[in-house]
Amino acid sequence: MNPQAKLVFVLSLILGTTLTISSNHWIMAWAGLEINTLAILPLISKSHHPRAIEAATKYFLVQAAASTLVLFSGMTNALHTGQWDITQLTHPTSCLILTAALSMKLGLVPFHFWFPEVLQGSTLTTGLLLSTVMKLPPITLLFMTHHSLNPALLATLAIMSVALGGWMGLNQTQIRKIMAFSSISHLGWMAVIIIYSPKLTLLNFYLYAMMTASVFMTLNTIKALKLSTLMTVWAKTPSLNMILLLVLMSLAGLPPLTGFLPKWLIIQELTKQHMAPTATILSMLSLLGLFFYLRLAYCATITLPPHTTNHMKQWHNNKPIHPSIAILATLSIALLPLSPTISAII
Repeated sequence: MNPQAKLVFVLSLILGTTLTISSNHWIMAWAGLEINTLAILPLISKSHHPRAIEAATKYFLVQAAASTLVLFSGMTNALHTGQWDITQLTHPTSCLILTAALSMKLGLVPFHFWFPEVLQGSTLTTGLLLSTVMKLPPITLLFMTHHSLNPALLATLAIMSVALGGWMGLNQTQIRKIMAFSSISHLGWMAVIIIYSPKLTLLNFYLYAMMTASVFMTLNTIKALKLSTLMTVWAKTPSLNMILLLVLMSLAGLPPLTGFLPKWLIIQELTKQHMAPTATILSMLSLLGLFFYLRLAYCATITLPPHTTNHMKQWHNNKPIHPSIAILATLSIALLPLSPTISAII
């Protein structure tokens, strides 16, 4: 892709995200979402592979429908209350439509079908954008309207997302699809707590984005797209594979790694809100996700066993690890001791 064109698309992504985050009017928020969608489409389809074109088409159709529902929600609320302010969303029908629209944009169950397919058809770099940057505007809209949303509906969507994200990830061999179902599962944890502690949702999103960025950048460095490929790269970059093991364990939420912090705080907050059964169900369902994270980590840190299938063996090279990967991985692993400070801030 032409560097100037790529710069335009990246700047448009930043503009669309900033516009949605900083706006108070539904039309401005909708415009930011549309700019975001139009900016990411060329990045998805830049390889000109049929799978990439299919992914871009699916993404466009789903996002256009979701953006239309967002605008329709704002118009319905304005019709009944005369308010275009995002924070003044009070009409029940508008709240229901907005929840469905943002769930579609985020990929929450039952609107999740597009996300694994789109991520599978994209490159790892574009997949990173889809998993992190493109989730920020919908999360922000949920943050701004959290006082109007239905707690029972969001809790139901959250439990279904965590359950299906863990269940569907068990049977995958493509790493991008595994990361897609991982994203769906994490978004379920964010959705369940947004009404009771919106800042905790944002903390969860930031930590999730940091850990996911570390995983995607590491996979991009070692050029691994499938589990079978991942098993052959230990001899090529052993230190990077060891980092990947720890970051995956952090993404699974195992103590004493960073990923344990948001789950711990969410379970604590749910218990304070007398939602201990919901917290128990989410904790049990997260074990499904732990299984496929462990499988990824296992494949990343073992050498390929002897068998009859011919594999292209990877030779060791002393290519240095990029500083950004080292910084992100360190933060993804070692932030748990700062949890008292973070708890005091939120």
